[in-house]
Amino acid sequence: MDRTVLERFPAGGPRGSWPAEEFASARRDEGLPARVVMDLESDAFLVIVEQRSPERSPRRVRG
Repeated sequence: MDRTVLERFPAGGPRGSWPAEEFASARRDEGLPARVVMDLESDAFLVIVEQRSPERSPRRVRG
């Protein structure tokens, strides 16, 4: 599964403000299955979209 980061938001935002959630909600209203995850290494909230990788068909071996 592939993940695309749409936007990053610092975790130390103002209290009572949820910009990552608001951004993800607006993307969902547009039809994108966006969700918010926490990136602990960068201390940021990421808005991501997960997409299934195209499945590869098995290779045929000629013999």
